[in-house]
Amino acid sequence: MIALCFPGQGAQSVGMGADLVERYPVAAETFAEADEALDMGLSKVCFTGPIERLTETAVCQPAIVAMSVAALRVAREMGLEADVAFGHSLGEYPALVAAGAMDFATAIRVVAERGAAMQAASEATPGGMAALIGLDDAAAEALCERAGEVWPANYNCPGQVVASGAAAGIDRLLALAGEEGVRATELRVSGAFHSPLMEPAATRVDAALEDWTPEPTTMTFLSTTTCREEAPDDMRATLVAQLTSPVRFAQTVHAARALGADRFVELGPGKVLAGLIRRIDRSAATASLGTVESLDDAAELGLGPAAGAPA
Repeated sequence: MIALCFPGQGAQSVGMGADLVERYPVAAETFAEADEALDMGLSKVCFTGPIERLTETAVCQPAIVAMSVAALRVAREMGLEADVAFGHSLGEYPALVAAGAMDFATAIRVVAERGAAMQAASEATPGGMAALIGLDDAAAEALCERAGEVWPANYNCPGQVVASGAAAGIDRLLALAGEEGVRATELRVSGAFHSPLMEPAATRVDAALEDWTPEPTTMTFLSTTTCREEAPDDMRATLVAQLTSPVRFAQTVHAARALGADRFVELGPGKVLAGLIRRIDRSAATASLGTVESLDDAAELGLGPAAGAPA
């Protein structure tokens, strides 16, 4: 069984999608749809930068969604079929597109508002994030509690928990980690994502989703907020809760495995999720499809409805 997975913020890079657009008409159409939906030159920023503009939260979020859906559509033209879809934080939006619950234009518009809302919340209340390496979940949670004003934000894989919180709280967390010999790295992000400090952004996203009526899904959609299959009627509430809740990526991979998924195809920029999945479950086969080269390799390995994804 194949599961599709989609990356979140941080996966962006200048030039992403340019080779897909040159080779595949459906990719060009996807980026054109995104430009039209937002009435801006999103594709130009993806293809040529500058990186400072592409890294802005309000820009990189719709950019990653456009890139991910372009890769999805190309892979589907090549014959890729799947049974499960999930995404890391922002990646839940292209996952919903893949599952048929949300149309692409709606996803782009909501994500643009999501990015702007998160950027505004970050500017209103300065915060940050830090990766804790080598601790189990319980130890990471305890360290966050001791630091204060810091919460677990991403359960990425065994031994990697990302914490999020107020700037002073992150400073205390890094100091405590240093005292105890825990490897900790402050991340280059603009705010305290997936923490209670994002409550103002959650309110704006809730309003942006007000007119969205989810369609019946064509495959199982697993939420990385709840780690379970979500029915259409519950998806709006889940996407709102996502802003202030931790991303439980590792637990969601286990949930996909429990459903029977043994092959995971990452669609979009980068290869971060494939690496995390291999650390979560070494028996799972992975592939990252986001460039012409990766898709050519997939074709040579027999990507299609019968053969499935390359190992």
